[in-house]
Amino acid sequence: MDLEKHPAAPAPAELRASDADRDRIAQILADALAEGRLTSDEHSERLDSLYAVKTVGELEVLVRDLPAPGASHTPPGYAASASAPADYTENVVAVCSSSARKGRWRPGAHTRAVSVMGDIAIDLTEAVFAQQVTEINVVCVLGNVEVLVPENVTLRGYGSGFLGNFEVRGESRAETDPQAPVVIVRGFSLLGNIEARPKPGARLVDLALKLRKRLEG
Repeated sequence: MDLEKHPAAPAPAELRASDADRDRIAQILADALAEGRLTSDEHSERLDSLYAVKTVGELEVLVRDLPAPGASHTPPGYAASASAPADYTENVVAVCSSSARKGRWRPGAHTRAVSVMGDIAIDLTEAVFAQQVTEINVVCVLGNVEVLVPENVTLRGYGSGFLGNFEVRGESRAETDPQAPVVIVRGFSLLGNIEARPKPGARLVDLALKLRKRLEG
């Protein structure tokens, strides 16, 4: 007989939230925004809370008044990409060198950028978004990473720097289209520079009108 006492396992709601848990909740919130269940302000508020809470239970509170994952569907205009699985992460690495993603390209839901004494440019101004929420995770050591987005994309940043700089400009711009993609930049800079900002003059032109025409057609 095993008389050794073991600590009770935490209840599911008390478990620490993982990146996968947060990604799942972020997608539900994105669906709700696209379907008109949440306003732009409500979506922004819940998205901010998404990266502040610690447990699975706290995450579930953010979507308790929204359809369950199995009942939701892909937001209009953001069909799943056929070129890569949903959990695919693209890596952009620059070690004593430079690397760039720009022009007409299709970013995945997750991109990991690592710069060690190098330069990385991620330009989303002409990108074709296959999902509404795109997350970029950045680690920068003695390097420089720049992320550019269209003016009417929702841009959010969560990060810090140690003897370095982490800066996200143009967050929560009033003119952002509520149905436009959401780009989240998370990162850490050590003796380096991470900067994300809208590119002046670059816009996803008439995005809402195009989505309505696609739905009506």
